[in-house]
Amino acid sequence: MNDSRIIVALDYAESAKALEFLDQIDATSCRIKVGKELFCRSGPEFVRQLVKRGFDVFLDLKFHDIPNTVAQACGAAADLGVWMINVHALGGLKMMEAARKALPASAASPLLIAVTILTSLNDEDIQSVGLSGSIAQNVRRLATLASQAGMDGIVCSAHELVTVRASMGKDFCLVTPGIRPAGFAPDDQQRIMTPSQATSNGADYLVIGRPITMAREPMQVLTALRSDMKAAHPVPFNAT
Repeated sequence: MNDSRIIVALDYAESAKALEFLDQIDATSCRIKVGKELFCRSGPEFVRQLVKRGFDVFLDLKFHDIPNTVAQACGAAADLGVWMINVHALGGLKMMEAARKALPASAASPLLIAVTILTSLNDEDIQSVGLSGSIAQNVRRLATLASQAGMDGIVCSAHELVTVRASMGKDFCLVTPGIRPAGFAPDDQQRIMTPSQATSNGADYLVIGRPITMAREPMQVLTALRSDMKAAHPVPFNAT
């Protein structure tokens, strides 16, 4: 059983480099995230290969389109055998409802979550595209919409965790990118937090990339991070 709450972002340009990294870790030590670049370069067959190797795959494509198109895309993604799929909450209630209908909530279906506000954005950025209110207000609004649509949870930064957890309850999955262990550079993230802080604030799963993928001994880093997180917050959402 994989009880890891760490999702390693495979931010590689080619599958060979990603596989070199995966050869250094155990499939039960983490879950892995495949994003747009790697998926576009390596395709669905690469995802199937990862699943066959025993990895829980979060397919991070942030579907955002008309309801029917997103529903069909979610169905196609689920056929790959992935563990988690995401859509973008800004696509609206009907789009998320269509995605939910395409993936009936069951043990056999992937987790279906909705992205709220990207962790690379700040208040000025969201105002420039016409969103009113602060980032925190928009995340709460989109979290409520996602819950109404039947999503299993959302993606949000660690800075919104406390208020979202309080309003959405313990059975709503919170996936948090922008995680940096103490001493690591923020890179292109603006709203960041350490793993232990994020889990203490209520995160279920943490997306961590370069601090693990660029480490000389990634398994040692994973082991240390998992230990710190378990001490901070021992019971995650739906860890099976």
